[in-house]
Formats: sequence, structure tokens, C-alpha cells
Amino acid sequence: MKAIILAGGYGTRLGNRTETIPKPMIKIGQKPILWHIMKIYSYYGINDFIICLGYKGDIIKNYFLHYDALNNDFTINLHNSEINFHNGHDEKNWKITLVDTGLNTLKGGRVKRIENYLDEGINLLTYGDGVADINIKDLISFHRKHKKMVTISGVRPPSRFGDIIEKDGIVKSFQEKPQTSRGLINGGFMVFNNELLSYLTPEENCDFEIGPLEQLSKEGQVMVYKHKGNWYCMDHERDVVYLNNLWFKKEAFWKVW
Repeated sequence: MKAIILAGGYGTRLGNRTETIPKPMIKIGQKPILWHIMKIYSYYGINDFIICLGYKGDIIKNYFLHYDALNNDFTINLHNSEINFHNGHDEKNWKITLVDTGLNTLKGGRVKRIENYLDEGINLLTYGDGVADINIKDLISFHRKHKKMVTISGVRPPSRFGDIIEKDGIVKSFQEKPQTSRGLINGGFMVFNNELLSYLTPEENCDFEIGPLEQLSKEGQVMVYKHKGNWYCMDHERDVVYLNNLWFKKEAFWKVW
């Protein structure tokens, strides 16, 4: 079972931050959000990843190609190029396949283009910009139990602004960015049977939610795993600030490892 991470978008709503790096490489603390997402999966025993690259994919390739050097102190002997790393990391069991799935390819096309790298049966899929305190084992168990083709994780999006709690015009309290009571949205963290791939094409214009998931929904093949915990997406500059504040205050809800 492999975890596919869609990491090829432009991230235009993040402005200047994505002029030089792709969105999944924007840091929370000292690590890219992509790393945080992978750590969530790894905590639940999923250590085999496929990263679908597009915009500035070479930066993601270089990060993992030089992972040891970027994440450890080391001594290099310039005479023979021997390198000794002085401290380790916990990601030694990660296996990462990095695939250029095209600069402008939509999500469905990206998934179809990595078909040859997938395990048989069941695989996982998520976006490269969302974190959650979701239990991946429970998610997979839910998927196996209902025997449908696709499971999406339904989450309640946090409010972009604080709520004012009032009665008869009198302010009772303020709530900063509460989980709202609005309907569920797809928060990523999906599971699918490989039969899904027959609904996709490698064409650039093959989307995922629009088209394939809509058709599968009409066929009764999509179930929602209702995640009642926390979820957050890095979509704007204020989200970068918010997630970093949580991390540095040691309140990062997604840090299950």
C-alpha cells in the first residue's frame, strides 16, 4: 500500500512564497509541509510514497536526493569526497518515488500517470498542502469494511476569521478560528481501490473531483470517512503564519509522531 501525494500545483494564492519554491516545500518550522504530511502517514506504518511532481518539481527532487546532507551535520573530506554524517533522522525506512507528472496536468491525470508505480489492490491519496490529526489505520479499516471503490475524508473547515458569540446584540465572547458547523469538505486523506484508475486518463485535462468522483458518486462507489478532529489547509499567507504559530507554540494538532 502506497501513499500518493499530489505536489504539482502552482500555489498561486500564496503569492511571493511560491515564486521560487513549490507550495508543498513551504516550511512549517524547519521542515516543508510535505514532510509533515509524510510523517503523519509514517506514524501509522505507511512509509512508501509516490510524489506527483509538476511546478518546480526539481526542488522537491533535490530535497530528497540530498536529504541526509540537508537534515544532518556532517564532515566531508574534500580529498576523497568521503562524508560522515554525525546525527541521524527517523525517516530511514521511507521509500520515495518522485515522478514528473507534467506542469499543467490536473489531479486525475497525475494519478493515472503514476499507475505503474502503485501496489495492487488498495492505495492512498492526499494533497500536498493539508494536515490533520486523522487516524490513518481507522481510515483504511473503514474503507476495507464498506467495500466501495473510494473513501474520502470529510472535514469541517476552520473559520478564516474569529466568530463573535452574541445574544440580543450583546457580545458574550469571541472565538478565534473555531471549527464551523458548515457542511463537510474533502480534506484529502483518501483511500481507493485500483479500479478507480479505469475512470482516469493520462490527459492533462483529466481532473479528479470534477468528473471521475462525480461519476463514481452517481454509481454509489464513494464513501466519506467523517474526521471529527482537526484539519487545516495551507492555502494563503495567513495559513502559513497560523500553522507556524501552532508549531512553535508546540500546539501542532497534526504532530502525532
